[in-house]
Amino acid sequence: MTTHLLETPEADLAYDIHGPLPTADGRPPLLMIGQPMDAGGFGALASRFPERTVITYDPRGLGRSTRKDGRADHVPGVQAADVRAVIDALGAGPVEMFASSGGAVTALALVAAYPDAVTTLVAHEPPLIAVLPDARAAERARAGVRDAYEAKGWGAGMAAFIMMTSWQGEFTDGYFAQPAPDPAAFGMPAEDDGSRDDPLLSDRSWAVSGYRPDVDALTAAPTRIVIAVGEESRDTFTGRTSVAAAKLLGRPATVFPSHHGGFLDGEFGYAGQPDAFAHKLREVLDDAGGR
Repeated sequence: MTTHLLETPEADLAYDIHGPLPTADGRPPLLMIGQPMDAGGFGALASRFPERTVITYDPRGLGRSTRKDGRADHVPGVQAADVRAVIDALGAGPVEMFASSGGAVTALALVAAYPDAVTTLVAHEPPLIAVLPDARAAERARAGVRDAYEAKGWGAGMAAFIMMTSWQGEFTDGYFAQPAPDPAAFGMPAEDDGSRDDPLLSDRSWAVSGYRPDVDALTAAPTRIVIAVGEESRDTFTGRTSVAAAKLLGRPATVFPSHHGGFLDGEFGYAGQPDAFAHKLREVLDDAGGR
């Protein structure tokens, strides 16, 4: 692995190249992106593709990538331009891409704006509130996470986030009637360290979950787009957004093993099934079928 720093006017973007360029197998590099997760979250998955050249990166303002734009928010269009800059810096032509969570939102913005940059996109559980039938209730639930974080700190915010993202089905009156979750029940600290800059729990990433996909641009793009959903999370928030997004694009969501973090091996707590997940991803990427 080699690490590189791409200096742009607004951010210095750190990215890692796992394997040779040009690629040994003649295939495009496989770029893996997340949001707000940085490159460190893809260690388990990247290691399961030893035959491929894999690229991972830290989005601006996260991990090793520093901002120079004076902003703290995370905007899909801005992130998409950053990813395009990294792809151009590789000098290897268009890439194949696996993008998860907020990274999948960035990837959809990337394909819409730069359709020549990606040959195949596997967008895993993009949290797109706008595509849900209960979008307004989902926005209210999202605001509840932010409010818990602002009022009581990280532990309370994370407990509220877990409650929101594990809720089955639409956000009904029953969801909002629940008492505030106890952070200790999820192994979270109750103490407040005073920080309020978490990109997941604050409103800094609301532009990500509030993004509206450009369906016309996506369906017109030459990119093969696969919307992926975890078999364990189909009825949760991100599972429902995945199914709805796939429907907008005129196709079913492709079911992957495990849950929203199904490619993780436990280094971040909630282990998935990385071997089975990598097998499915390889199968989808190797599928030379139509869109």
